[in-house]
Amino acid sequence: MRSLFSVVLVSAALAAGSGFAIAQTPAPARPAALSDNLPVPDAPAPKVSKAWLVMDYATGQVLAGENVDTPVEPASITKVMTSYVIAAEMAAGKIKATDQVMMSENAWRSGGAGTDGSYSGFEVNKTAPLEQMEKGMVVQSGNDAAIALAEHVAGSEQAFAQLMNAYAKKIGMKASHFVNPHGLTAEGHVTTAHDLALLGRALIRDFPEAYSYNKIKEFTVGPITQPNRNLLLWRDASVDGIKTGHTSSAGYCLMASAKRGDQRLITVVMGDTSENQRAVDSQALLNWGFRFHETHRLYEAGKTLASPKVWKGEEDVVQVGVAQPLLVTTARGKYDRLKATMDLPKSLVAPIAKGQKIGTVKVTLDGKLVAQAPLVAVSAVEEGGFFKRLWHELLMWWQS
Repeated sequence: MRSLFSVVLVSAALAAGSGFAIAQTPAPARPAALSDNLPVPDAPAPKVSKAWLVMDYATGQVLAGENVDTPVEPASITKVMTSYVIAAEMAAGKIKATDQVMMSENAWRSGGAGTDGSYSGFEVNKTAPLEQMEKGMVVQSGNDAAIALAEHVAGSEQAFAQLMNAYAKKIGMKASHFVNPHGLTAEGHVTTAHDLALLGRALIRDFPEAYSYNKIKEFTVGPITQPNRNLLLWRDASVDGIKTGHTSSAGYCLMASAKRGDQRLITVVMGDTSENQRAVDSQALLNWGFRFHETHRLYEAGKTLASPKVWKGEEDVVQVGVAQPLLVTTARGKYDRLKATMDLPKSLVAPIAKGQKIGTVKVTLDGKLVAQAPLVAVSAVEEGGFFKRLWHELLMWWQS
């Protein structure tokens, strides 16, 4: 307002012929990208927890965390692994969403209303569609439903646990071992914050329909309606999962995921102090992750990034690129400081098959490696004719 007033005052004085003018000091130009060179502040670590992390969904990159590879009890977050197994077995055609699942006496006694844990309320010795039983497990965190589903899929909890461990290995969960489908404390039933984030990422990526059950806010079985225990579903519209957990030895746990725009993050908080505190801590980690990080798609799959020379081929060059899109997560405002280099062999000789690995592309930020991917042949290069191969053989010998 001061600058505008000065201009008006000068104009009025000159019109009146007063013979004086008011000197104006131009406003300083605002520096471009003022915060680009500032460091990203530390993540808001939970004050009390056994382990926590923030992971970017697209890249699988851990943005921050503590004790991410320390074994911890997963409590009811175990049921995410149970959901993954059910979805995978369904995709394989071994079970169907319409299957009638029996709430056995074992499931009812071990995980029903008479126990200290959460339960779904399906009646003992009666059946319900698999899809409904699974929602009772996911939304209500029903231990009884988890046992009934395990018995339906594999015959027993023990056999189902073998499936859980087999699928965990395929996902890349290197430090996890599951003993039961529900997460009640048992010897040897452990995982890590990093493994759980990988599991959440796999469920979202591989079985989005099964994942969608995690955002249901409440579910009714018979006369009983129970809410989802993930308080973030009511506090943050971008949150659509994933799962809570609690036992006296595991503490309060929450694996959360949110999508804002094109970016999705996953957080894991293990061993917090209360139901509300795990939500508060997870919310703070999500806000920090979205505020200070962004994910970029650097290269599309199958696009030519380089054309190195090929000896003895029908073509003189081979087109190389990445087989999968190359994504990288960086601090906001750092994208233009990324540098890519390609490691390619000095000499390539036909034949070269499509998809054959040729080299590696590496992406660095301020000298630190942040992403890398194999470079592959985008198209094949067949051997050239006899005389071309002979001529190239002579040239290669000469140049060596």
